[in-house]
Order: sequence, then C-alpha cells, then structure tokens
Amino acid sequence: MNTERIENINQLNFDETYSYADYLNWHFQERVELIKGKLFNMSPAPSRNHQQVSIALSALVWNHFRKEKCQVFEAPFDVRLNRTKRSDSQSSTVVQPDLCVICDDDKLDTRGCNGTPDLVVEILSPGNTKREMKEKFEVYEESGVREYWLVNPHDKNVIIYTSQNDHFVGQKPVVCGEDDLVSYIFPDLRIKLEDIFN
Repeated sequence: MNTERIENINQLNFDETYSYADYLNWHFQERVELIKGKLFNMSPAPSRNHQQVSIALSALVWNHFRKEKCQVFEAPFDVRLNRTKRSDSQSSTVVQPDLCVICDDDKLDTRGCNGTPDLVVEILSPGNTKREMKEKFEVYEESGVREYWLVNPHDKNVIIYTSQNDHFVGQKPVVCGEDDLVSYIFPDLRIKLEDIFN
C-alpha cells in the first residue's frame, strides 16, 4: 500500500493494481473508479442529454422512496464493492453509479456505501458504454446487486437485469416506447419512460 498523497493523476500507473486505501490518498480533480483494483478514468463531464435523464430519473426514484426506509444516492457517491469478505481498507472496487438505492443503513458511512446497493442505475454515454456493459456489469453481478438498470438516452430504452442464483438475468429484452419502467424488486416503483426521456 502506498501512503503517499497523490496530487496528480499522472503520478499513477494505469497498469498497476490499487486498493481502496490507495484511493483515499488521491487528491486530484479527475474522477476515477477502481474496478477489481484497476484504475478507470471516468468520462469527461456528462452531456446535457445524460444530465437531463439523470436528473429526471433521480427525482422520480427519490420521490418514490422519500418516505421509505431505502435511501437514494446519485453520483458522485462512492460505492465500495467486495467480491469476498474483506475489510474496508482492502476493497479493490470503488464505483460511482449514476444512481443507487440502498435499503440497509449499516452499509452507509461518512465515505459513502460500504457494501452492495439493492438497485444500481447506470446511464450510458459514448465514452463509458464498454465499461458499464462489461467491467461494471461483472462487478455488480459478483457483488450481489439485486437489480441493475442500463439506461440508454440515445435509443431511449432501458435494459433491466435481476440477480438470480448469483447471476444477472435480463428481464424483458428492452423497455422502450410507451412501456413503463417497473422495478422487479420494488414492484411499486413504476416510471413512465416519457417522463425520463422527454
């Protein structure tokens, strides 16, 4: 573990493997994520369309849960995921989902979430599609995320995955058009797609 304070992202080697303890020593402006110990530079500022979809979706999900036990968080918000039972300082995956719902208060601390959210939402953009579709998909699946939404603003659709026997299973091929976006684990959470994409 390197305890040196890092002020510039160029001081890091993208080929090395890092831990959450390393991550805490990084004090540069760029937003990064750790996926299985590997460093990923996040995309530049999201597009206007991405932000509009994010704000609309966050507001609708937050409104649904505002009087419930579950809490809603949007990026930037650190979520530390462990594939095995390891201590906080050894976590090798730190992601910032666009939106997440967490129903267990014990997973929340001053740094964000230490554990698996119940629902994770990622909004795709040209700069990060591969990451959400592959690397993040794998860590969300391995860590036991119960439901995962991939929101595609360009095509105005949503793909829903739910965890079954420790693997993600795609629900409808795609939620699009005049369909309602309905959560499988929170069946009362129902959102009209036009309220997200228009």
